[in-house]
Amino acid sequence: MKLIVRGKAKLQGAFSVPGDKSISHRALLLGAIAAGETKVENCLVAEDVLSTARCLQQLGVQIDGFGTPSIIVHGVGGANLKQSDEPLDCGNSGTTMRLLMGILAAHTFESWLTGDSSLQKRPMDRVAIPLQRMGAKVEGRTERYLPPIRIRGGKLRPIEWALPVASAQAKSAILLAGLFADGTTLVHEPAPSRDHTERMLQAFGAKIFVKGLTVAVVGPAKLKGTTVIVPGDPSSAAFFLCAAAAIPDSEVTALGISVNPTRSGYLEVLEQMGATILLHNERTQGGEPVADVTVRGSKLKGVTISGDLIPRTIDELPVLAAIATVAEGITVIRNAQELRVKESDRIATMVSELRKLGAQVKELPDGMVVQGDSKLIGAEVQSHGDHRVAMALAIAGLLAEGETVIHDADCVAISFPQFPQVLASLGAEVELA
Repeated sequence: MKLIVRGKAKLQGAFSVPGDKSISHRALLLGAIAAGETKVENCLVAEDVLSTARCLQQLGVQIDGFGTPSIIVHGVGGANLKQSDEPLDCGNSGTTMRLLMGILAAHTFESWLTGDSSLQKRPMDRVAIPLQRMGAKVEGRTERYLPPIRIRGGKLRPIEWALPVASAQAKSAILLAGLFADGTTLVHEPAPSRDHTERMLQAFGAKIFVKGLTVAVVGPAKLKGTTVIVPGDPSSAAFFLCAAAAIPDSEVTALGISVNPTRSGYLEVLEQMGATILLHNERTQGGEPVADVTVRGSKLKGVTISGDLIPRTIDELPVLAAIATVAEGITVIRNAQELRVKESDRIATMVSELRKLGAQVKELPDGMVVQGDSKLIGAEVQSHGDHRVAMALAIAGLLAEGETVIHDADCVAISFPQFPQVLASLGAEVELA
C-alpha cells in the first residue's frame, strides 16, 4: 500500500485515537495469569496486540471478543498456562516477546518464541540475562540473544537488578517473573521509563513498591481479574499533535488520551519548541491520568532532546525529528541509541528519508542533528516496514510542497490502522493507493 500526502493544509478539529498499545498488551497478559475474568474496554485492535492475544490463546487462555475493542480474558490463575505445540509467533511486537518471556520463565515447560524478520533482529539480552539469573533457561542467537528464543522456566528466585538502559519492557519482564518468585524482586532504572506495568499490577492486587527509580514486587503474588478501561494512545495522538504544532494557525484536540508523565515527554518538547498546549477534562481512568489535549500551531524553534527526556519520548522521536525540519534553528537528539534496535534503525531510516524531502539532517551514533527552516519538497520515500517511520514521514509530507508518497505503508496497521482516516478528518489531503 502507498500512502500519498499533499502538503500545506491547515489541521483543525477534534479526534480520537484507539486504545493505548502498551496498556492493551499488559491488560491481556495480566488478565491471562490472574484468577477469574478480566474485562478490557477500548482495547487496541492492531497487529501488535493481536499477536499477544494469539500467543495467549496458543497457551490455553480463553479470550472472548477477540479482534474487537471489548474483550474478556479468562485467567488461568498463576503459572498454569499450557505448553504450545507450535512456536509462539510474536509478529512485529517486541513487547509481546519480552513480557511473555517474563511470564514463561515461571512455567516448567519449554517454549519457542519467534517473530517476523524485523523482530528477529532485535536483541533480547536485557530480558534473557536477568531471567536466567532468576532460574530460567534461555537460549537465543549470538550474545545479544536474537530471536527465535527458546525458554524453559522453573522455580524462580527473586533478584535485585540494575538495568543498563531505561527500558519499560525489560523492567516489566523482570517484574512479571518476580510475581512467581518467593520474595522481593527489585529493579533499578537509570532514568524513568513508562510505568504502566506497576500501575496495573497494583490494580490486579500485587504488592508493588516504588521509590525513586527503584520498583519492587513481592512474590508469590495472586492476581485477581479486574476491569481495565484503556485510555487513548498518546503515541498515536502525537502524530497529529506534532503536525498541528508545526503548521501555523492549526488547532487540534486529542480526546481522552493518556497523559501519564512517563509518556508525555513529547508535549514538554512541543512546549519548549513554542507550541501552545492545553489540557482539559483531566481525570483518572483505570489508574492512569487521562485528558483531552489541545495543541495550537506556531513558528517553532529548535531544541535539544536528551537525557531523561529520551525514555519518555522514545516512540515520538521520529515525528519530532520530522517537524524539527521546519523549526527555526537546530534541533539535536542525543542519548537515543535505543532507536537503532526498533522495528528499523530509526536513526538511519529517518535521516535517509528526510533527506529525500530536502531536509538537512546529520546522523549521530546516538541520535541526529536537524537543521531547521528547510524548504521541504514532496518526494517518494520508504517506510522500511516501520509503522512509526511511515506515519512520521506522512507528517513530514504535510510540511512539504507538493505530493509525498510513502511506500510500504501497510505497516501502519501494526499500531494504528485508522491513521490515514483520522489525518484526512482533520483536513489533510490523504490518498491510499
